[in-house]
Amino acid sequence: MTEEEKIQNAESNYGANNIQVLEGLEAVRKRPAMYIGDVNVRGLHHLVYEVVDNSIDEAMAGWCDTIGIEILPGNSISVVDNGRGIPTGMHEKEKRSALEVVLTVLHAGGKFDKGSYKVSGGLHGVGVSCVNALSKHLKAEIHREGKVFVQEYEFGKPLYPVKVVGESSDHGTRITFTPDDTIFLTSEYSYDILAARMRELAYLNKGITITLSDRRINSETGLEGKSETFHSANGLVDFINYLDENREKLTPEPVAIQGEADNVPVEISLEYNTSYSENLHSYVNNINTHEGGTHLAGFRRGLTRTLKAYADKEGMFSKLKFEINGDDFREGLTAIISVKVPEPQFEGQTKTKLGNNEVMGIVDKIVSEHLSNYLEEHPKEAKMIVDKVVLAATARHAARKAREMVQRKGALSGAGLPGKLADCSERNPEMTELYLVEGDSAGGSAKQGRDRKFQAILPLRGKILNVEKAMQHRAFESEEIRNIYTALGVTIGTEEDSKALNIEKLRYHKIIIMTDADVDGSHISTLILTFFYRYMPELIEKGYVYIATPPLYLIKKGKTERYCWTEEQRQAIVNELSTDGTDKGLHIQRYKGLGEMNPEQLWMTTMNPEFRTLRKIHIENGAEADYIFSMLMGDDVGPRREFIEQNATYANIDA
Repeated sequence: MTEEEKIQNAESNYGANNIQVLEGLEAVRKRPAMYIGDVNVRGLHHLVYEVVDNSIDEAMAGWCDTIGIEILPGNSISVVDNGRGIPTGMHEKEKRSALEVVLTVLHAGGKFDKGSYKVSGGLHGVGVSCVNALSKHLKAEIHREGKVFVQEYEFGKPLYPVKVVGESSDHGTRITFTPDDTIFLTSEYSYDILAARMRELAYLNKGITITLSDRRINSETGLEGKSETFHSANGLVDFINYLDENREKLTPEPVAIQGEADNVPVEISLEYNTSYSENLHSYVNNINTHEGGTHLAGFRRGLTRTLKAYADKEGMFSKLKFEINGDDFREGLTAIISVKVPEPQFEGQTKTKLGNNEVMGIVDKIVSEHLSNYLEEHPKEAKMIVDKVVLAATARHAARKAREMVQRKGALSGAGLPGKLADCSERNPEMTELYLVEGDSAGGSAKQGRDRKFQAILPLRGKILNVEKAMQHRAFESEEIRNIYTALGVTIGTEEDSKALNIEKLRYHKIIIMTDADVDGSHISTLILTFFYRYMPELIEKGYVYIATPPLYLIKKGKTERYCWTEEQRQAIVNELSTDGTDKGLHIQRYKGLGEMNPEQLWMTTMNPEFRTLRKIHIENGAEADYIFSMLMGDDVGPRREFIEQNATYANIDA
């Protein structure tokens, strides 16, 4: 075929009829990840959040104070509120019920009409129509105008027009839906993930009562699951008390700040504690803006300037022989910033960074005014806060040498890399992996078993420092932690934030924690994860941190060898290989440590990309992650004991 014939053929096969127009909700079903993030655990739970957001919008407008969520048998979800009820009258433009428009048209709803809702949650405004598109069945039941209206859908298409099925003196909306399991990779809802978000929403919207109930039957007990009611009378102050439950507080009560300017309500609560990390959680219209933005910048500016001005006026910095730095005001600070912005502009990689410039000045001004008053009225607490800042500055001064060592040792041509690092030959970070391996013996096996082209190995000696309990200079003085910094090629400080991690020269896009499959191994994994969460959260947010899963058992019968990662797999293979379902005639080896595997076995089971299982670490809920790390790794024993008692049945104990 000549070149001319090829072109003619291509043109005849690609004409106007090949241009596909996705109408209605077809686009959502065709490309679901564009609308809800992904089709795995996060996307599945996002469906619930979209429906609950509608109820929260009603609450923020003052029409609703009670929301109920039920996880039903079969992993269906029911969300009910006592709001006004979605309108059911005829929509003038669309010539069908307003309820059907809300459930079938993208970007349709009251949140786009500022007369209906001043501000509204929901990041994309795709709302409940998106949930409808991705559900194999959805039922809407509206109590409004003394009647009960009902309409049902399958895969986003109505089964019948809206109909009246009875009378009612109540008002509100109930949406019940079953996610389409042909779209989602998982269909099982996690009670804990939903509970974390509902707790967060109750704190962010004080006065609302949110009930979450698990109606699924537990196969072992024959009983329904948990049920909890979330209600906060004091909003963000209660939220701070929850987050700092496991930390020693400097002041008896959190500082509460509330104000409004240019139709932007601002609510802030902050507290200083004796820990060494900064824990800031910012929200815009109930959305967790974990990338920060102008509201966070305004808060930091107002806080630093106000505290510094007060301390200078009172002569509290007069004996210091060095300058106070803005970072010194952030150590041991827990704060929650919540703003309600009528027209939010989101930026950043995950669209969770607020870009509205006017919000910076609004938050700065409100923080300055309220914090100045607080410091004048509470001189005792003010002195404790400033003393904490001085302590942080002194520690920073002491840490400078250790920190500069971390800064200096760059990743330039491999110079200055840790002696224990067995590097790979590939230089493209998107192709490379770094294994953080527990112990020298396992590190030796990993070095022999790896693919040298793209896999690097860094053995870690024993248990690394628990950074939850350590001052920053102690962390930088730790040889193992310095080795991690230099091996990764990262430094501290960016143009925007002097404390943030600079990952411009990051050398690996897969950082894999590989420890023994025993209690000690789990503890070491938790220590390393605590370090990444507190010092390198950017790596977790970008999806670069993983945990390897070495097998628990090797079962042999003759020349047949099978590996097992769970007790269930072990029993299934025993049943398959034995004649009577017992261990008789089988050789079963329980791996207590990575060093028990030879290099070839370690490669085949845990390091070979074709066969291995890696668990990617991601932060589902920032506030909840903060609470869990401070509870597990902090000084307070009581909450940790309670957690162990509640979760003892899930533990794998080597006894």
